[in-house]
Amino acid sequence: MRILLTGATGYIGQHLLKKLLVQGHELICCVRSPDRFHIPEKYKGQLKVLKVDFVEMEKGFELPVKIDVAYYLIHSMSASMQNFDNLELKAAGNFRSLLDSTECQQIIYLSGISNEKTLSKHLNSRFQVEEELRKGTVPVTVLRAGIIVGAGSASFELIRDLVEKLPIMITPKWVHTRCQPIAIENVLDFLLLIALRPEYYHQSFDIGQEGIFTYKEMLQVYAKVRNLPRRIIVLPLMTPRLSSYWLYFVTSVSYPLAVNLVDSMKIEVVCRPNNLADELGIQLISYVDAVRSAIDNYQQRRVFASWKDALSSSYTGKGLGQYYDVPKYGVLSDKKEMEVTESPEEVLNNIWSIGGKRGWYYADWLWRIRGIIDKFVGGVGLRRGRTNEETIQAGDSLDFWRVLSADRIIDPKDGKITARLLLFAEMKLPGEAWLEFKLVPKDSGHHIYQTATFRPKGLWGRIYWYVVSPLHALIFKGMLRRLVSFRSKADQGSKTDKDSKADQATV
Repeated sequence: MRILLTGATGYIGQHLLKKLLVQGHELICCVRSPDRFHIPEKYKGQLKVLKVDFVEMEKGFELPVKIDVAYYLIHSMSASMQNFDNLELKAAGNFRSLLDSTECQQIIYLSGISNEKTLSKHLNSRFQVEEELRKGTVPVTVLRAGIIVGAGSASFELIRDLVEKLPIMITPKWVHTRCQPIAIENVLDFLLLIALRPEYYHQSFDIGQEGIFTYKEMLQVYAKVRNLPRRIIVLPLMTPRLSSYWLYFVTSVSYPLAVNLVDSMKIEVVCRPNNLADELGIQLISYVDAVRSAIDNYQQRRVFASWKDALSSSYTGKGLGQYYDVPKYGVLSDKKEMEVTESPEEVLNNIWSIGGKRGWYYADWLWRIRGIIDKFVGGVGLRRGRTNEETIQAGDSLDFWRVLSADRIIDPKDGKITARLLLFAEMKLPGEAWLEFKLVPKDSGHHIYQTATFRPKGLWGRIYWYVVSPLHALIFKGMLRRLVSFRSKADQGSKTDKDSKADQATV
């Protein structure tokens, strides 16, 4: 099949993309920022990438005519508290209009369960998108899901954060709301098996596993699987605003996402009965087994995709491309260079492992304080960590940074390494900030270059930079030194100086 895939950089989109490529389909992926879209070398001939923003369409843009199936997986809930529904409706309308000019036979849309008379803004937005897509000439099949259980999904990471961090939870009354979760594996099964099945055109189906749980029960099941004693106390008087702040400060979700999640958690999301799973031959995974599978993936570091790697609202819809070239004029910077006297391969590994559990190599307590301050002023803080502790690529979230570039080349002839890691700040700042690491051959060895660049916004931006400059001088100097000298746990036993103890504390 020739398949059009939107939302390819999102959580569901990344999983579905991998499945479709393995099955041998020809894919056309529509993305806002091709620079953050990683294509495995062996699939490059099988996949075409189109740069398109369905909200702000370029005049004259057209989709390829020959398309069999189109997956619509665009959602904007985490980007805004106020206007995400208008953005979603506008994007759906533009998508529908473009698709009407193609030979597409089916649109498949992943929506939310919306069977209650009163819907949250989020669920109502999904329903309105369904209606907008149906206005076109292409038949639409809608799959409606509640909480998706899988390593990296926003809803499941919220459950995971709460149970892992809080022995005693004082929760709002929405923990008594019922919902019907579904495993990420089953969501993919439905999305794949329903394609080009005419009997399912112009229809919608609720998808979920067989059991119905309250949010409190889902938290308790996770705690039981992890063997963690947890006590949940329900406080009926907790307002939606307090609930949103509670989720925002305790978990890694952004405040706009917390607001929209709380709004939706007051609404029951229980499936209307249907026989779709049986007709497609899908074996539904129980919630307990889905939790076990997700936990195992976390423990084995097999988190393939995460909701956190979707673009933050700090980009205001403009995409990453505008930040890729670090500005040279009107900026303030801190530049440092050091000769690599140790193994350049080890230094490259240190650069590629920065952030997350590894930390920032020097004065991690100051980084944590900065993360706490960022949370209190409405930023993302440090709790996002990194999706994968061993690999990194453009588009990944990295604590309160976003990866713009992660390029490295090892010359097969002489083993010389050329590498560049470029990060863009998503913390709250009176300006824009970049942090760049370069490892390059020089003379007979290698040198590492570390550059922090800040483009201030007005007078307050410049005041901010000069106030924190003494801390920058301390942190950036120490970080560069440790990037060169740091050794993993396997090598720490041989170290006897003070830096060895510091390394262990950092890890």
